[in-house]
Amino acid sequence: MPSATLDSKQHIDLSVVVPVYRGAPFLRELYRRLVATLEPLVARFEIVLVEDGGPDESWSIIEDLARKDARVRGVGLSRNFGQHHAITAGLRHARGQWIVVMDGDLQDPPEEIAKLWAKAQEGHDCVLARRVRRSDGSGKRLSSWLFYRVFNYLADLNYRYDGTVANFSIISRRVADAINGMGEAVRFYGGFLTWTGFAKAYVDVTHVRRPGGESGYTFLKLMKLATNIILAHSNKPLRLCVYAGLLLSALAFVGGLVHIVRVVAHGSPVMGWTSLIVSVWFSTGAIILALGILGLYIDRIFTEVKHRPLYVVRKTTFDD
Repeated sequence: MPSATLDSKQHIDLSVVVPVYRGAPFLRELYRRLVATLEPLVARFEIVLVEDGGPDESWSIIEDLARKDARVRGVGLSRNFGQHHAITAGLRHARGQWIVVMDGDLQDPPEEIAKLWAKAQEGHDCVLARRVRRSDGSGKRLSSWLFYRVFNYLADLNYRYDGTVANFSIISRRVADAINGMGEAVRFYGGFLTWTGFAKAYVDVTHVRRPGGESGYTFLKLMKLATNIILAHSNKPLRLCVYAGLLLSALAFVGGLVHIVRVVAHGSPVMGWTSLIVSVWFSTGAIILALGILGLYIDRIFTEVKHRPLYVVRKTTFDD
């Protein structure tokens, strides 16, 4: 493993930000391939590895890499804050004029950074990697497709919902600064890129099968992430509750008129309890659903007004 020194005051051409969770099996290979890709590409680069409180020995590996190569900058968080908070930490510690964000499980090959860099040099502030053919299982592809379809509808963001675009991207310093200026407690890197409004370009990249281990995202974690992101980016669920309430009111009004007409024309028959109970249960469920959604938004407000830090750094491999 080559050693290298890098003056912290030097101009950095390119930073690579990698959130790491249970990344021990991949880190050394990731480092080797990143260095092999970046050395002929730019004069000065850094690799920012953000260890997100995983249970394995990822941090000790990061420390070892940083001791042998000063271009590796390790940031260890005090606990597991989540992938997008780890990306936030990486962006705030990255010093490059251009910043690549990528996962650390080698499904996005580091060699594809050259394509992102070349496209960015054409004058694009934001270049996203578009996976031509995903190597994930059909279940994961379907869940991604469904998530982005629902997310696009509810969050009012024109985010790609076909599952071909994820975090793998390169952004300019001004895009990174814009994202760093966002203080929301709920973090979603892709949504922030869309919200900032910078024009995006796309390049086709290879996507390979995960070489080992399992994703840190369980189904429950994905559902929690999806709920938090949708509530943080849109008030459409509240508006849908209003529309549903108006629709139910209109249907109840029409139903009442029909009932009055039938009573006037034919008298008042003895009615059963079934329709009454069903209507009561339905309206009660609708009310509870609306209150639940309102409660989730209040919870988001409660979280934001506390102004807690987005993450807590336990230690770093550098002093500046």
